[in-house]
Amino acid sequence: MACWLYEGVLLFAVVFFAGWLFSTLAQMRDASDGSRHPIFQAFLFVTLGVYFTWFWSRGQTLAMKTWNIRIVDALGRPLTQRRALLRYVLAWVWFLPPLAALSFFAITGGEAVVVVFGWVAVWSILSRFQREGQFWHDVWAGTRLVQAERRG
Repeated sequence: MACWLYEGVLLFAVVFFAGWLFSTLAQMRDASDGSRHPIFQAFLFVTLGVYFTWFWSRGQTLAMKTWNIRIVDALGRPLTQRRALLRYVLAWVWFLPPLAALSFFAITGGEAVVVVFGWVAVWSILSRFQREGQFWHDVWAGTRLVQAERRG
């Protein structure tokens, strides 16, 4: 989980740069112009997909290197870009269900945070019911996280 939080910190820079690039190309004059814009959201989805697919197909993201974690397929081989992309799409099960549910209800920001983090907590607890303790998107994608050998 610590690696996941660290990844979020690193992704801030990726999202910041992508937002800057999008707003510059779209000639947006105000930050409120685009944050809920579907094209901007699709742009971020693709940007994050490229980030994760590229790093996972090489075995590790920057955060995974810090925590000595490597991603491999079920047979212990490096991921292909296709499998890395599949894992990226399936990993959205962490956030898409609560975000989709929120679009149907008019709730405050605080309530939305509770719903999203509640779902994330439930989803992470469900990994305990998986035989090998993997997250379900890894099971479905045929991937697994392993301890990387230390170099030095």
